[in-house]
Order: sequence, then structure tokens, then C-alpha cells
Amino acid sequence: MSEDTRSELYAELAAVGPYGTHPGHALITMVEPHPGHEYAYNRWYEDDHYYAGAMAMPWMQAGRRWVATRDLQLLRYPEKSAIAQPVTAGCYLSTYWITAGRYDDHMRWTVAVNKRLNRDARVYHDRTHVLTAFQNHEATVYRDGAAGPRDVHALDHPYAGLVLQVVEADTPEQRAPLLQWLRNRHLPKRLAGSPAALVTVFSPTPLPGDRMTYVKQVEGVDTRLTLLWFLQTDPRECWNPGFTGLDAAVTESGLGRVELVAPFIPTVPGTDQYVDRLR
Repeated sequence: MSEDTRSELYAELAAVGPYGTHPGHALITMVEPHPGHEYAYNRWYEDDHYYAGAMAMPWMQAGRRWVATRDLQLLRYPEKSAIAQPVTAGCYLSTYWITAGRYDDHMRWTVAVNKRLNRDARVYHDRTHVLTAFQNHEATVYRDGAAGPRDVHALDHPYAGLVLQVVEADTPEQRAPLLQWLRNRHLPKRLAGSPAALVTVFSPTPLPGDRMTYVKQVEGVDTRLTLLWFLQTDPRECWNPGFTGLDAAVTESGLGRVELVAPFIPTVPGTDQYVDRLR
């Protein structure tokens, strides 16, 4: 006897609700495997969790994993970060796009699936969530205007690197002016002539109360913005002066401060490449 999957409901669900391609939301998760567990964690995430805990779910339309080898970790700043303690913590980053208007639907599914995975001993516990947050898309700024890949392609296009930047407004009321300054002034200026093709800007949302207990509640949901810079060259080749001084620029705006600037390169799926270079 086959398992009941309630498949008759799928045809009904497919006929209702938003189903555009715009990445209206994201899951951004930076994780540190515990010492001695780097290889096992990498295999679990790539072979099982990336699919069963993410890509197989409804409305999660794209994903990519990134890694920070030790030399990349040492480029991070500021040294005293509200995100990562120490600032080098969190050597793996996973980024996922979620269809606009489907946040609530996806959240109900992901909480249920992760509870099931936990019950079935398919969750790797020897890891620490340094930064894990679902996010709402606020803006995308392009270096080349209408030319080049759009944000919907960003996790599939073969970008050579990514820089995660977290900025924090001094007050909730200042986040909107901070976003406006980033979108209209700061980011177009920094992108011009740079190896970064685009920057996406997101704002974090609270995790549901019935989330898994090993994932801490999101901080700064009223004040933070999360930026993803998609690079056409290895971040080590353009770090100085391209990505140094971002903290000073935000501070000078008088609208907030930078809590993290962290470079990554893409993982090579199906391999353990870079795992021996994390420490």
C-alpha cells in the first residue's frame, strides 16, 4: 500500500496564489560547523539538507552555498561584530530565494519539514547558527542598468564571489532613510566600475515561535539591513580598496553602522573542496 501523500490537493494549490519569478524573500544562513566536524557537516548539508531542508520545498526557487576559507575569514570586519563573535565565525553561507507573496506558505512548510527531519535524525547538531534569518526583499541595485543578469538569476549565474554586509540603523525610524541612502546614493557610486554586478538588499523578519530551538531568534528586525554583493571576480582580488572602508562610509552618513562585512566564494557541489582550508 502506497503512502498517502494527499496528492489530490496539489492540483488545487497550483491554481491559486502568487507564482511569479521575483525573489520577494530570502533565507540567508551563516553556519559554523564545530571543530572536527567540518567534513561530516559538509557532506550532510550538500547530500541531504540542501535538498530535503530547502530546495525541495514549495516556493524556494533558487539556492547557492558559499564558503569562507581561513584567508577570507581574516578579511572580515569590524573586529567587534554584533553578528559574529569572533568575527571569523561562520565559514559556510547558504542563500535562497523565495517567491514573492509566498513567505507565509513557505514558512509553514519549512517549520513542519524541519521538525520531521529532526525526528528522523536527519539534522546535524554539531554546528552553530551564527546568522540565520528569513528576509524580505527591499531593493536591488545594478552596476550596468538593464544589461546583465537580474537578481532572479543571481544564485544560478556563475558569480566568482559574494560579500555579505550587515548594516544597522541607529533607530527603527532611521532604517527607511538608511535604505534610501544605500539605494540611491551609496550603492550606485560603489558599484560603478567595480567587479560587483549587483547588490540585493533585504530586511530580516522574526522567526516563528515554533521554529527549531537550535536556531536563535533573529535580532535587529526593525533596524537591520542585509546586503549581498555578487562579484564577477574572486573577492581576494578586489578587496582592497573595493570592499575596505564600507564601515566608514556608512558611519559618515549618520544613518547607521556596519556590523559585518564578510567575503565568500562559491562551494563546488558534490565535493569537499575548501573543507581543509577552514581553520
